[in-house]
Amino acid sequence: MELFSIFIGASLVSNIILANFLGICSFMGVSKKSSSALGMGFAVVFVITTSSMATWAIFHFLLVPFQLEFMRTIVFILVIATLVQFVEMYMKKNMQTLYKALGVYLPLITVNCAVLGAALLNIDRGFNFLGTVSSALGISLGYTLVIFIFSTIRERLELANTPRGFRGAPIALITAAIMAMAFFGFFGLGG
Repeated sequence: MELFSIFIGASLVSNIILANFLGICSFMGVSKKSSSALGMGFAVVFVITTSSMATWAIFHFLLVPFQLEFMRTIVFILVIATLVQFVEMYMKKNMQTLYKALGVYLPLITVNCAVLGAALLNIDRGFNFLGTVSSALGISLGYTLVIFIFSTIRERLELANTPRGFRGAPIALITAAIMAMAFFGFFGLGG
């Protein structure tokens, strides 16, 4: 039950985008089409989950025993960059359409603050390995859920008769604010 609470808390209550404001660049940049948003979401699920597991192990079995905790940010960035390179090579070879659709945003997962933020939050919250996996899955699936919902709304807004001054980024930011308020309704559900 504790792992489920961690998962719900990470995905809905403390959503990485809407509550922690991490990953906004890709949230705004890739969310114009739902297919691209979903592809980015799945890539982020893989990278956040695997990097959180790897960084947890590196932190507890390498950095802490040698009293090198101060190097965690640099080490975590290297782990994330390596994983993103693997994802990029795989997508380039096996998913060329999605690879082209994501464009520059795929390599930007390396510097997506949501990925590094997830790894650091999991360490700071003192989760054990299973708690870290549950939190990482919650964070990444929450990211995917929010970016997909946002992309479907943006697709509908393209067809709407939006006043000229609100077209593009202004209406997108207003929509994101309304989504954040809606997700605030989940407050109290999980840890």
